[in-house]
Amino acid sequence: MQLLNRIQAFTKLGRFMSQFSDNNYLKKENIPYNNLYFNKMVELIKQSKSHNGWFNESNIQFALKSWGECLTENNLQKWTAQYNIDNSTNKEIAIILAGNIPLVGFHDFLSVLISGNNVIAKLSSNDNLLLPFLANYLIELEPVFEDKINFTSEQLVNFDAVIATGSNNTARYFDYYFGKYPNIIRKNRNSIAILSGKETEHELIALADDIFRYYGLGCRNVSKIYIPEGYNFETFFKAIFCWKEIINDHKYINNYDYNKAVYLMSNINLLDNEFLLLKEDINFSSPISVLFYEYYENFSDLKKTLELEKENIQCIVSSMEINQKVNFGDSQSPNLWDYADDVDTLDFLLNLAN
Repeated sequence: MQLLNRIQAFTKLGRFMSQFSDNNYLKKENIPYNNLYFNKMVELIKQSKSHNGWFNESNIQFALKSWGECLTENNLQKWTAQYNIDNSTNKEIAIILAGNIPLVGFHDFLSVLISGNNVIAKLSSNDNLLLPFLANYLIELEPVFEDKINFTSEQLVNFDAVIATGSNNTARYFDYYFGKYPNIIRKNRNSIAILSGKETEHELIALADDIFRYYGLGCRNVSKIYIPEGYNFETFFKAIFCWKEIINDHKYINNYDYNKAVYLMSNINLLDNEFLLLKEDINFSSPISVLFYEYYENFSDLKKTLELEKENIQCIVSSMEINQKVNFGDSQSPNLWDYADDVDTLDFLLNLAN
């Protein structure tokens, strides 16, 4: 299959996914096989909530919207044009996917197939419905993919390289079992925001999306903010109030109540707006319903500190000039060429043939 055919297939998949980006589920014209797949997709979205309580419809819709916007012919052409992709590559690539947010492993799945390789996917039990369904739709569009896509729940065998995503603990397991193969092994990372104190209300509202989307479970969710000495939290709390309804989710409120009780019993000072706890802390990884914060005196010194911590940081949300920066509200909408852990997946895959 030629690269152009792969691009065209994923472009059509993106158009299909874009139909499910809000509650209206508007069935569009000129979408291939829509009569066969549209209603089944709607049912699957609703089913996913009962399968995984963190996968509410809004979060799945957001994931599908983001991928629908990414998978355009222009974006796919721009992304792949940076590489020398021939059509002789045909390696077996095992991908081990996390299940923390909907379709979290889709970029690895896409990268393997767009590079011309074959994918052997081991799904997380928390997210094993959406990707196989979309893969079936992709095969309907381009039957050649049927021999290039394999989902398995068994032990991985007969592969040439591995891409595995998990926690720091599972990364040690992955290193032990897959260290002899070419690999990308991803560990825990968190995202942060740096505030100057001069942010507009619009920017802080957008930051609320970076914090609360997917309940804060993603590596691109902001789990900590850096603020200048003397920062006034009033504007911040006012802006994030747009996410107040999150407290009505029983899984979220259970975490909020538990964390609040633990901190109060330990006499830890908190800032609390009744749906988010702010705790002063030097660490990056905050629990669900908690946002860490840390004061800084000098921005230049902070940049040097964060450069030393870059292996623990996925992205930085800010309007200030710093490496890895993304704009407020954009942390959960990376481009195709924005690679997790800053490791170029497509370059890795294409160099396997060498």
